[in-house]
Amino acid sequence: MITPAFDLSQDAEYLILSIRVPYTRTSEFDLYIDGSDFKFYAKPYFLRLSLPGRIVEDGREKAKFDIDKGLVTLWVPKETAGEHFEGLQMLTSLLAPKGSRSAKPLIEDLRCSEAAGDDEDDDEEEFDWQVEQEVYKESSEEELRALPKYGFGNRRSGVFARLQEELSDVTDIKNPEGRPAAERRQARLDAEAAAFSPDHYLADLFEDEEIKGLLKFRPWWAKLSPSTEQEGEAAVSFNDGEKEQLRKFTNRSYLLDKTSRYQVWLSLVDILLAYSYEVRSTEGEHNVESAWTIRKLSGTLCWLETYSSLQDVLVSFGRRVLCYPLYRHFSMVSAVVRDTIKILQSGKACVLKCLLDIHKVFRENDPAYILNDLYITDYCIWIQRRCNLPCLPYHASTVPSVSLKKSQPHSADSPCMKRLRVHTRVCAGASHMFRRCNLPLASRAKRAKAALLLRMIEV
Repeated sequence: MITPAFDLSQDAEYLILSIRVPYTRTSEFDLYIDGSDFKFYAKPYFLRLSLPGRIVEDGREKAKFDIDKGLVTLWVPKETAGEHFEGLQMLTSLLAPKGSRSAKPLIEDLRCSEAAGDDEDDDEEEFDWQVEQEVYKESSEEELRALPKYGFGNRRSGVFARLQEELSDVTDIKNPEGRPAAERRQARLDAEAAAFSPDHYLADLFEDEEIKGLLKFRPWWAKLSPSTEQEGEAAVSFNDGEKEQLRKFTNRSYLLDKTSRYQVWLSLVDILLAYSYEVRSTEGEHNVESAWTIRKLSGTLCWLETYSSLQDVLVSFGRRVLCYPLYRHFSMVSAVVRDTIKILQSGKACVLKCLLDIHKVFRENDPAYILNDLYITDYCIWIQRRCNLPCLPYHASTVPSVSLKKSQPHSADSPCMKRLRVHTRVCAGASHMFRRCNLPLASRAKRAKAALLLRMIEV
């Protein structure tokens, strides 16, 4: 649990608490008010205070949340109006449990601890309200400037410094604050090389009946009429939930230089590629794995990657499709690239609808919602304000000009791509061998012989 930054003030009737909880779900937090005890919980933040006076929960309490600052302000009524609470600036003493000057117990009965351990059962463990707390220390501007940057337009830093334990399932990179962009990229390439499975790839290559069905699927953006696309974005409509989310966004401006704008565009393509794959692989029906699929296939979301060219984006996406999801087939890569081109050609309303869908998927997933704060929310606002309609078709036209082949590795000496090139040569020989043996397409013997032939050539 993380102890949030907080501050206390008062007037004649209320105790006013300002609690800073950035990158958390604004709709989910718990309050506990009982006399001098105050508890606040909004995952992953927890705050427990022992107050110098008594407060009550009588219906007069109020709350306000500032999304931009990540600041929750609470007005809690005093039990005795006009009472002055002493020592509200002594934050450390307020954090200690009632009747103690320290957050740690002075005496621990080891026998009781052992007995409790013996009596453990499968019941849900109760939340420990007496968890140890530390006063939050905010990093200085100089310290933040020295940290590696990530997020939309590389405008964020320090987010994972305190949230790494809680958000370890969001990104594959460990300790992103201590790893610059070049080091993150090399770690990503090494992880992809280790994750590639020739057997899985072979199975999908030959047992491709289900994949052929997915390739025939037409997502909603493929059904837009050409005449409507030429006129603009009239073909794209937003449902009530999407309109409500648009109203919740805070209108803001982004000061991005030319390099940052280009990187933002490349990351947008990367995110849309991952989203398009998820829609095609589930035939438009999101499931519990949707958030994982989108973030896993996007180097931007999974490794906080910053791309320098469109070629890097397409190669990274192609590699990740062949390493991680359920369907690892190069035809899926080609189909998704065409899907993304269609989205971009359809204008910014179509792009915005895709981003809102991603935002909803992440918003309903714990802890993927942090990616909305780092990337998706900013993209939803930026695409409306700064990305003019004519530039999207132009960017879309550049995608087909970049070729993507199995033989095009990110690095010519990449171990993963070497195995892919060897595997591609093997597949032709294996396929010819299977036809001569008259084996059925889904034969287990086929897969075993193909895997054996691949291993023999690799050796």
